Amino acid sequence: MENLTYYIVLLLMVVIGFVVVKKIAGCLLKSVFTIILIAIMVALWYFFLREGATPPTL
Repeated sequence: MENLTYYIVLLLMVVIGFVVVKKIAGCLLKSVFTIILIAIMVALWYFFLREGATPPTL
């Protein structure tokens, strides 16, 4: 019976750990995506909207 309790607690800890990592990873991905979008917006402002700036040639 003691082993069964040990395995139940272990399984519960794994599930909780998985949920926590998933939440943290989702938040990190959203943060990285937001930072990338802000960097793109700053680059667009710098190259296209700034007075006298010329866009880069691709």
